[in-house]
Amino acid sequence: MMSFNSSLRQSNSEALSLSQQTAQYLQKHASTGTSIIPIPFIYHPESTEIWLMYEKLLLSCLRTGDDKAAHLCLEKLIDRFGATNERVMGLRGLYQEAVAKDDAALERILREYDEVLAGDPVNTPVAKRRIALLRSLSRTTDAIDALTELLESSPTDIEAWTELSDLYISQSLLPQAVFCLEEVLLVAPSAWNIHARLGEVLYISATNGNDNVDGKTLAEAMRRFCRSIELCDDYLRGYYGLKLTSDRLLSAFPDDSKATGQIVPAENGELPMPSTTTVRKLNEKATSKLAEITRRAMDQGYNYAEVIAAKELLDKSTQTRQR
Repeated sequence: MMSFNSSLRQSNSEALSLSQQTAQYLQKHASTGTSIIPIPFIYHPESTEIWLMYEKLLLSCLRTGDDKAAHLCLEKLIDRFGATNERVMGLRGLYQEAVAKDDAALERILREYDEVLAGDPVNTPVAKRRIALLRSLSRTTDAIDALTELLESSPTDIEAWTELSDLYISQSLLPQAVFCLEEVLLVAPSAWNIHARLGEVLYISATNGNDNVDGKTLAEAMRRFCRSIELCDDYLRGYYGLKLTSDRLLSAFPDDSKATGQIVPAENGELPMPSTTTVRKLNEKATSKLAEITRRAMDQGYNYAEVIAAKELLDKSTQTRQR
């Protein structure tokens, strides 16, 4: 299925490495996809990996600005699967968007998407490209409406729910974003990155950029981060979130009545607030684990920006304790 931002799934180094292989790959498979089936083809069935590779090369070339090579890969896919293949139509739209010179060209592409969907409303790849294009044109409300419509016909589309949550976050509609991420977890309960993302949104909602903290929401954010690291050990964002939320809970409720470790019963069937003792232990665990990860981060392939942020959080926490 065509993603909303397929070309952004690769890292810069991956995209560059793949794009540099394009000429060699095209030459190696020069006879692949011809209209007349050669005799060897009968004895050696084509591999789906070949066409997946063409798609990866197409995306990489677009990422690195090699439009000519990208067009050659697109032509190969059109020759093999036809111009009316849904996946190919999505890739063709992505190529057209990438080479568009201005917003007027993008608006023409958008009208083409509308025409395609008028004749085939269930063309998901084109529908997703249309949504991505609406977002790039800063037509956020239209993109939200289109995503909502898409999810009515495909309610288990994880990618669509995730994209919708991002759009809601961009509009500061945090309760709606939380709902979308919860829908993702109904389909993929073991998605540790989504648990962490939900924790981040809940943290923002609980703190709201000021000193007035919603304790229950903050505690739920902490639980989400705990779940993310339970599912994926050494998950930097999970431990960062756990450290951040536990720090905030301890600073917001330093003299809480639960300091003895007793759990106060919850109301309306909600989960109880964690005891101060529990929060402190989780904070210590997050602190030690973050320190361990940041020490060996460069050798483990962690994101550099995330490592720097984790070090800054640890330094800030240390300075606070010293005061």
